Amino acid sequence: MNISNTPKFRNIVPFFLLTGLLTITAGITTSCSSSETKPVAVDEPAEATTIAEEVEPAKKEIRVKAQHPRQYTVKKGDTLWGISSLFLQDPWYWPEIWQKNQQVQNPHLIFPGDVLTLVYVDGQPQMRLNESQHRNVIQTSEEGGLPVRKLSPNIRTSPLAASIPSIPGDAIRQFLTKPRVVTKETLDQAPYIVGSEFGNLILGQGNRVYIRGEIDKERVRYSVFRPGKALRDPENDEILGYEAIYTGEVRIIAYDDPASADLTYTEREVLIGDRLLPEDRSKTENLYFPHVPDRDITAQIMELNEALTGVAQLQVVTINKGERDGMEVGHLLATYASGDTVRDRHNKRSSKPVKLPNERSGLVMIFKTFDQVSYAITLESKRVIHNYDYLHTPKF
Repeated sequence: MNISNTPKFRNIVPFFLLTGLLTITAGITTSCSSSETKPVAVDEPAEATTIAEEVEPAKKEIRVKAQHPRQYTVKKGDTLWGISSLFLQDPWYWPEIWQKNQQVQNPHLIFPGDVLTLVYVDGQPQMRLNESQHRNVIQTSEEGGLPVRKLSPNIRTSPLAASIPSIPGDAIRQFLTKPRVVTKETLDQAPYIVGSEFGNLILGQGNRVYIRGEIDKERVRYSVFRPGKALRDPENDEILGYEAIYTGEVRIIAYDDPASADLTYTEREVLIGDRLLPEDRSKTENLYFPHVPDRDITAQIMELNEALTGVAQLQVVTINKGERDGMEVGHLLATYASGDTVRDRHNKRSSKPVKLPNERSGLVMIFKTFDQVSYAITLESKRVIHNYDYLHTPKF
């Protein structure tokens, strides 16, 4: 399905118009009217530049970093978020600057070796892609013999997989398919391992196991999960789901009762009682479109994935909002550490405790949603982010 034609996609200005924000100065630009304003690179102010752009119903301030590079060459291992962070104090505002640029057909892809140059047009910043790499051809015009400079684009073919990702894929890849968040009913109704060929209680790759429960005879391969702990909402203690801890893969050999299957892969020990769930064939995305929600959202971290006391940049957390709450892949939320409660010993009239303000600690992006919970990766962390920290729609 072509998602670019869906209303939902059209309503989201892709964050990574990083190549859309990049106006290619090739034959495309020469076809534009000569009356258009020509871009001129000028010296930036010594301090961070603030650009006010009118939007409805209010103005947004796009803050350009004072010490941004004038030119940057994309390298292998870069991410679009990291490159954006070199130029803007609020990296998710790239689309606000470049959304009017319609000259690049595929605005989502840049590749190692691409050269990004910051210029100013009428006092406004723009980014140019590979401006110095185009071939210049000098010809003589028919009238007056004046030299005419014609720009011709160089053609380069690259596989889509070679484009740099939006965020580091390795940090979230395992969470895109494993583990999962499921309901108690899903676990209770799933087929389960009832025994093994030699009576082993702890199983590994190559062991034959026997399975009871309703198995789809059109399906050969299943993932194996162990029921994990309940995920409780920090606000009201409601159970929002259960962890399904990934343990391995099986291949069905015979569909009897019990069915026979071989463990083809194990990530950790497989135990009697582990459950079978269909393989998650959802696509592992290379490109995300980080964007600020269009409404105020208040959420809370309810689980630190693979961490005990706190997480930092590029670690994963589980939050207590999901699809039913309007959460979308790409939503950005600011994290806030809860302020301490202290006693005001200098107020003689009242001895009531005083709650100190919550302090912003970082920024997370939603990358996988379930019905009532979501997974998020920390893109920024000014301090350690703890369990039960609050999340809100980012403000200026």
